[in-house]
Amino acid sequence: MAIPASSPVPGATQLEVCLRQVRLEADGIVSYELVAANGETLPAFSAGAHIDLHLPGGMVRSYSLVNDPAETHRYVVAVHRVPDGRGGSAWMHGVPRVGDYLRISAPKNDFPLAEDAPMSILIAGGIGITPLLAMARRLSALGRPWRLHYSARSPRHAAFLDELQELVLQGGELDLRFNSTGVPRLDLARLVEDAPANAHLYCCGPRPMIEDFLAASKARPQATVHHERFAAGSEAATAGGFDVVLQHSGQRLHVPPGKTILDTLLDNDIPAQYSCSAGICGTCRTGVIAGEPDHRDDYLTDEEKRENRSIMICCSGSRSKTLVLDL
Repeated sequence: MAIPASSPVPGATQLEVCLRQVRLEADGIVSYELVAANGETLPAFSAGAHIDLHLPGGMVRSYSLVNDPAETHRYVVAVHRVPDGRGGSAWMHGVPRVGDYLRISAPKNDFPLAEDAPMSILIAGGIGITPLLAMARRLSALGRPWRLHYSARSPRHAAFLDELQELVLQGGELDLRFNSTGVPRLDLARLVEDAPANAHLYCCGPRPMIEDFLAASKARPQATVHHERFAAGSEAATAGGFDVVLQHSGQRLHVPPGKTILDTLLDNDIPAQYSCSAGICGTCRTGVIAGEPDHRDDYLTDEEKRENRSIMICCSGSRSKTLVLDL
């Protein structure tokens, strides 16, 4: 049975893939191996990259590629079942079967690996292991030193442990922290303080871990500090009560309470590119012609937010009564 794909995102390149394998990796975590439906090679990707899965009902979800970046015959993603999520993980865990077809985006990388770093320190929390596993694979292939600190609720909640142990045999270092075993929690402040000055640090995990990591890394050269979130650090702006004007058509739309700018555009059948719906991927970045955005994303830099030339319409709102967008 072919899985019905969601409507294409305007201007986005999509690929048709076949689901070749589904495997339980840990409690609540399942991996999916995808191959090109036409049997050809897939676009190359780099460590830290992700793909967007286009699911029924207009859902688009981003998942990190966990397999070896040298592979072009398959993509592997892992999905954590989120009980109170927005439906994507529940659908992935309950519906697709081997042999089904999906539509995906070509790989994109907002969390790139500095391959020439003299030392790479990787910090993962739970499902945050996914991009860091690809990084560990790549660093091992390059013969570059790396150390991974991996925290999870328990060993049975930690995915890819066997693969990580194999990579350690190739020269990496692995520090496992499981809450169930009574091992002290990872001291991020000490870890960052003790890191070599020329090391590159990477963190992917739940919000508290990211916040602690960023706080601990403030004094380091920011070019050596990298992170990727599951969700934005702030709640989406849904207070509404302002108007959005589309510069190209002159159309004016009122954003009501409980809705985001993106919700309002889609409700009015206005096509807009989006992916994560959480302000972390950059897909929905839109130019601002006039007005003052209420930035709620974790994609734009602080300087870009001060300039007010762009907004992430999936989660940000407006501090002014009217916001004119480059749409």
